[in-house]
Amino acid sequence: MFENLRREKFSMQFDSVLFLCVANSARSQLAEALARLRFGDQVRVCSAGSQPSGRVNPYAIKVLEEIGIDTARLRSKAIDEIDLDRIDLIVTLCAEESCPVVAARARRLNWAMPDPDRKEENLSEAERLAIFRQTRDAIAQRIEVLAALRDLPPPLDPREFHASIRVPDIAQAARFYSWLLGVEPKEWTHRYVIFVNDRLKTNFVILVDDGLALHHDTLYHLGVELADKAAVIDAYRRAVAAGFPVHKPPRTTWRGTPLHELWLKDPGGNLVEIYARLTPEELARMPADQQPELLV
Repeated sequence: MFENLRREKFSMQFDSVLFLCVANSARSQLAEALARLRFGDQVRVCSAGSQPSGRVNPYAIKVLEEIGIDTARLRSKAIDEIDLDRIDLIVTLCAEESCPVVAARARRLNWAMPDPDRKEENLSEAERLAIFRQTRDAIAQRIEVLAALRDLPPPLDPREFHASIRVPDIAQAARFYSWLLGVEPKEWTHRYVIFVNDRLKTNFVILVDDGLALHHDTLYHLGVELADKAAVIDAYRRAVAAGFPVHKPPRTTWRGTPLHELWLKDPGGNLVEIYARLTPEELARMPADQQPELLV
């Protein structure tokens, strides 16, 4: 039951989205058009304003049409024209103004953005178009992230997060991060210092940037700890189903720190270790040759 509740809170699932600002003339109109393009028939998309101007900004129309978007359906409208009971997600785009407040059950996100319609500034046509293009592209990228999160597979349940960075002066970095994390190092060598903060559920490693090669065998990676072997195997199956690249399939390794481990690559090519520590009973079954054992 707890796991189901955790996933429900985490979920970004939605079938309808409303973009809100004050005038419903520029930012929210850009967002509506771009979201319609990105989601197609999968999501109902609309926009509105608390004080609609009654027109769509001509610069918004121009920068949408120059990337091939049909703007014929766009019109400035008030919030009371929207059936809020049918909205799953509300995204506000106000920055310097007061954002509209609506009574609705929908989840809310705030993408604060300056109004690209800088009427009070003496700008050329080219300068105004450049500002609207920047706003258009920023909104489009946020919508891409939103779309990626909407398609998120069921998340893992990590017990600890592991991260590493390289530093030029390991002694001074050890001093700084001891202060920052509120813990003294768990251990260190001449090349690395390890911090473990149980309250933050973090295993953090600093490595000296001495020009020598660093890779996953020298602690240079990201990782999360899971509960047990079964959770690591389950993470592998979820990763495969989601299309995430598997670097090494799940296995039990005995040398160094014995672990059940799975290696993935994130979209940027960074190695990510998903691991679980062995139980005393599992450690007792360590083979004499200490060779890794595949789990699937």
